[in-house]
Amino acid sequence: MDKTKARLRRARQTRAKIRELRMHRLSVHRTNLHIYATILDPNGDKVLVSASTVEAEIRTQLAGQSGKGGNASAAALVGKRVAEKAKAAGITTVAFDRAGFRYHGRVKALAEAARESGLQF
Repeated sequence: MDKTKARLRRARQTRAKIRELRMHRLSVHRTNLHIYATILDPNGDKVLVSASTVEAEIRTQLAGQSGKGGNASAAALVGKRVAEKAKAAGITTVAFDRAGFRYHGRVKALAEAARESGLQF
């Protein structure tokens, strides 16, 4: 089993539980260069809110930094941005889906920034 299959296997149980709870899902995906956060509806088929280090507004904030989108400070900006967009869309509580990634580093920074910005999970 390669790394990607193992990660997706770990994510499957979390996603099944969130689907059972019928909650909005804050899903995180990370690559070496970027981090992405999306909030999906309870059915899991429609993206309601998204934010990532690819967005122009976040890219301008990261312009002077080294590492651009692949570090914890960039992930914190994405977490703050997704929480602001969620509040504007009327979403206050979500279930956190780390997609099989360890709750450490960039994933943890994104989650903590989203919590600090008012998103509850």
